[in-house]
Amino acid sequence: MNYPIRALLLAAGLGTRLRPLTNHTPKCLVPIAGKPLLARWLEQLESLSCQAAMVNTHYLAEQVVAFLKKRQAGDMSVKHVYEPELLGTAGTLLANQSFFAGCTGILIHADNATDTDFRCLIKAHRERPSQCLLTMLTFSSKTPSQCGIVETDSDGVVKSFHEKVSNPPCNRANGAVYVFDQELIEELVALGPRISDFSTQVLPALVGRIHTWHTNARYLDIGTPDNLREAQMIWSSDLPPAR
Repeated sequence: MNYPIRALLLAAGLGTRLRPLTNHTPKCLVPIAGKPLLARWLEQLESLSCQAAMVNTHYLAEQVVAFLKKRQAGDMSVKHVYEPELLGTAGTLLANQSFFAGCTGILIHADNATDTDFRCLIKAHRERPSQCLLTMLTFSSKTPSQCGIVETDSDGVVKSFHEKVSNPPCNRANGAVYVFDQELIEELVALGPRISDFSTQVLPALVGRIHTWHTNARYLDIGTPDNLREAQMIWSSDLPPAR
């Protein structure tokens, strides 16, 4: 069954690696080719016919809220939820599990930039092996030692993780975009209330039950000044020449 799509955009981080730029600007509003990261993600979700999106906030939350209020409303509803203390990537999902009732969910780390066609990711999730609880987007990293690297079997199911190791076995990296249904929420509840981090606590517990879909589109973690400069060059080249 094709359920409605809803998305949770994780946008509450401190952006410490991008300081001093993030001293006064939340990382999710850092512009790439003149467009804030968060705006890029919301536009991509709208093109996916996403029914609703939720943005979690914490650091410089008032700026994120002001951005969302100024944004032109479309068919996709967008709400924000403030976290006085950061709940963690899995903790935020659990705290807002009711938002995904009756829907297919997408959990997105909003500090990445890509021009992936997410319709293909959704299709892959709907056709995933029956034992898999979620589908993870992967990409080819030029710096695999700085990423979470995944190894998969012939069906694209994760068989092992290598989190920022010096000599990873391949360059297939976790893109921190996950598609899931209610079965994953139930699994998180079963793992217990202490679950907070998706990468270090949830994913290792689901080895053998994570499907992957690999994108060949451009994909960058905007977590360091070098990556930010690279993204600016890449996406600025897509802009029409000034007149």
